[in-house]
Amino acid sequence: MEHQDTLKEIISHSKEYGFIFPSSEIYDGLAATYDYGQLGVELKNNMKAYWWKAMVQMHSNIVGIDSAIFMHPSIWKASGHVDAFNDPLIDNKDSKKRYRADVLIEEHIEKIKVKIEKEVEKGRQKFGDNFNETTFRETNPNILRNAGKIIEIESQFKTTLSNDDLDGVRQLIIDLEIACPISGTKNWTEVRQFNLMFSTEMGSVAGDASTIYLRPETAQGIFVNFLNVQKSGRMKIPFGIAQIGKAFRNEIVARQFIFRMREFEQMEMQFFVSPGDEIKWYEYWKSAREKWHKALHLGDHNYRFHDHIKLAHYANAASDIEFNFPMGFKELEGIHSRTDFDLKQHETFSGKKLHYFDTATNESYVPYVVETSVGLDRMFLSVLSASYKNETLEDGTTRIVLTIPPALAPFKVAILPLIKKDGLPEKAREIVSDLQYDFAVQYDEKDSIGKRYRRQDAIGTPYAITIDHQSLEDNTVTIRDRDTMKQERIQLSEIHAFLLAKTGWKELLGKLK
Repeated sequence: MEHQDTLKEIISHSKEYGFIFPSSEIYDGLAATYDYGQLGVELKNNMKAYWWKAMVQMHSNIVGIDSAIFMHPSIWKASGHVDAFNDPLIDNKDSKKRYRADVLIEEHIEKIKVKIEKEVEKGRQKFGDNFNETTFRETNPNILRNAGKIIEIESQFKTTLSNDDLDGVRQLIIDLEIACPISGTKNWTEVRQFNLMFSTEMGSVAGDASTIYLRPETAQGIFVNFLNVQKSGRMKIPFGIAQIGKAFRNEIVARQFIFRMREFEQMEMQFFVSPGDEIKWYEYWKSAREKWHKALHLGDHNYRFHDHIKLAHYANAASDIEFNFPMGFKELEGIHSRTDFDLKQHETFSGKKLHYFDTATNESYVPYVVETSVGLDRMFLSVLSASYKNETLEDGTTRIVLTIPPALAPFKVAILPLIKKDGLPEKAREIVSDLQYDFAVQYDEKDSIGKRYRRQDAIGTPYAITIDHQSLEDNTVTIRDRDTMKQERIQLSEIHAFLLAKTGWKELLGKLK
């Protein structure tokens, strides 16, 4: 319940302060679609910039593209999306609610894992400094029994999915006595597959020949441009192609705020390597992407890796970086070794050769691919949920603060004249004018200085500068830190360098080297 309440608070806070609005709200909204408000779009753009700078700007062998949303329909036949892009869905007959069958089973496994962690915590409290966690996990009968359950469930689950045995998936749900969260009953329908692609018509005449799809992922736009980029950029393997763009999936079970939507944004990079090197690079990118996330200091304990039980048809290795959202640990980013599946499929369906000639080995081959793919909207939710804090201060008062990493914050600094007279607003406007070339700045003169500080805390502005009468005398200002609420006096001439050091990209990106 606490997690659900936290998500509700975040949703309410997002709307109140202009981060995220329900789409089409004056028409009673449209399910699972949201609009990013004036602060949301700034935060989102900063996340894109962080990813792009880390992925493209800091790698000489990775370049970016922006491919079209509409692509030739044969592309989705080649990629397997037309025939295999399905979710296994199951309905509860009493609540009339529909669920992804695989998610129900994964959530059941997660509950068993929680039991194991509770048992470990009990042991830690019982034995204190003498507690040996490794030995405890290897010998405690309750942990061993639950760990055995997980292995058995995962084995059976993997077998049924690999064999596309939908009856077996349903039977596993029944055997595990999984109940509907709404009705509490176990009255399930059969499991059915549902294709997630949106189709539409192109041209003036409707018909099969003009049916095209809204892209369900951005990766295929990279694959079909592989040779264009490689030849025009004179790229040598290993090299990568990065892209940020919208994707569309007709999710039947779309819920949990912006975590799962029908229109969403992806940040993907496909890294082309020589056959046989893919697992080495797969491990490299797992480590690099984990480091990228943890550089934001949202809490290392909020991240974990989850290896896939069932590999996609194109992969020989796959793992997710999961984040501890208000709904629990869920997928944030996927790292996949896609082999040469995609390029070979496009060769077959297009009739065009997509080989790379390696001058070092004097051989021609179809490259293997390692993919990193992070959902921008999920990234947004991870930052928002980890940053949202309802604090009780030493004097007994409370404040809501978003401890957003400074480089990502919508505004880097707020400029606040102490009062609206005596030349203070004019001086403050001069400072705004000087800073806004390099920083996102907000000017605020309404209400008491305390209330203005609270407003800036609530939107995540890392620094606030107050201009008072002393500022007119000696060109100094008070600068306040959002997280510590400590204040210090600095010279006007020092503001730019201070903000650049504290909120600039170098401080954040430097952690990745």
